[in-house]
This record gives sequence, C-alpha cells and structure tokens, in this order.
Amino acid sequence: VDESRAPKIAEHLLGPRLFSGWGVRTLAQGEGQYNPLGYHVGTVWPFDNAFIAWGLRRYGFHQEAGQIAEGIIDASRHFQGRLPEAFGGYDRELTRHPVQEPAANSPQALATAAPLLLIRTLLGLEPYGDDLVVAPALPERFGRIELLDIPGRWGRVDAIGSVTSQEANAADR
Repeated sequence: VDESRAPKIAEHLLGPRLFSGWGVRTLAQGEGQYNPLGYHVGTVWPFDNAFIAWGLRRYGFHQEAGQIAEGIIDASRHFQGRLPEAFGGYDRELTRHPVQEPAANSPQALATAAPLLLIRTLLGLEPYGDDLVVAPALPERFGRIELLDIPGRWGRVDAIGSVTSQEANAADR
C-alpha cells in the first residue's frame, strides 16, 4: 500500500463497519452480502487479523495493531485458548462474547499460529542481519510480555516489553 493511503486504510480497518471489537471482519457491515456468521462475508479470522496487525505495525500504526491483538487474544479466552479458524463478526457490545461460527474448524493450524504472530507484532521482533531487533509497543492492559531465550542467527535473545518501559522511553524523547 502506498504510504499516503495507509492512514485511511488503518482508519477503515479499525472503523465500526469492519472492526467488531474482537477483530477485523472479512466484509464490512452494511455491504450487500454481509452476514456476521457467513464464512467469508462477515466473520473474523484470527490468522488474517494477525497479518493485519503485523502490517499495521510495519506502517507505524502501533496502537491499531495492539487493538487488534487485544481483540483476538481476548476472544481466545472464550474458546478455552483454542482459536477457531473463524468466529462471528457480531459487535462485541452486542454479544459480550465471540460467537462460534458453526462450520469453523477448531483447533485449526493457521488460527493456532495467530497468537505467535501477534506476540511478534507486539514485541516488535524483526531479524536484521545477525541481530534481532526488539521494539515493543504494548496496549496498556497487557502490562508486560516476556519471550525468553529466542534462538536464531543472533544466538539467544530475550524480548521483554512492558507498558512502564514504553512510558519511560516516551518521556525520554
């Protein structure tokens, strides 16, 4: 996406027509085919949302990426930590819990990988040459996330992100 269009896209993705409070829907409310339980026409797909959050982070939209991560991770609690491949795109305020999509596989391999990409996104993990860059940007209520002893060409690295350290870093700037 051209850099000049990224802010409008981020705004649309997190707007009320696409963002359910649990994640980004596959089709916006108000579209002709929209159905919050329709497999590809209104449901929320955890793995797709992890990619959306990662992409938003890469464009500098840290808060928006965190908002998506929060929604998906909150939803996982209602599925006993086993994210289905998709769940209903109903507004969070309407249902107060994510609604199971009847035909969705659970567990499902792609959905299982979603939290891992979300953690990478929140901690800002990026391989760079022989190093692993760690640049955390966490939603406030996450407090602290630690991913320890990450192996790679950089050897073994700990990635620790906390809201407190982010606030301190922001104050130093």
